[in-house]
Amino acid sequence: MYNKAILMGRICNDLELKTIQSGISVLSFRIAVDRAYQAKGEERKSDFFSVVAWRNTAEFISRYFSKGRMILVEGELQTRQYVDKNGSTQNVVELVVSNAHFTGEPKSSGNYGAYPPPPPPSHEAAGNTDSAAASDSSGDFVETGSDDDYPF
Repeated sequence: MYNKAILMGRICNDLELKTIQSGISVLSFRIAVDRAYQAKGEERKSDFFSVVAWRNTAEFISRYFSKGRMILVEGELQTRQYVDKNGSTQNVVELVVSNAHFTGEPKSSGNYGAYPPPPPPSHEAAGNTDSAAASDSSGDFVETGSDDDYPF
């Protein structure tokens, strides 16, 4: 048997990391995934999927993602039942996340695709970027001479 699903979409709701009684972190949210096909003259349609992440994965997602952000999640589909407020049984299909990934989506400020996120800019580098770039780029390389020095 094989059960694996990979979804990439936008997070639909504010993320709220919760801790169950045993101290384990859990995060439930929904993502909107655009359909590949769009009929001419119609708006693009999306499907909405329930997603749940546990432990470190839940903490990672809640720390680095937010509502409206693009996320790629992979895991397995699971079904569960619960009784709603009206006493009727509801069936739920949800993706239980094993891995979450950045999509490389640009952010208006900062670097969205980097993990771990880059350190905040220092005050020295903020003043003159041309001189900082020039000194950084030349300090990492050493002049080796002619191409005849290489064995290939």
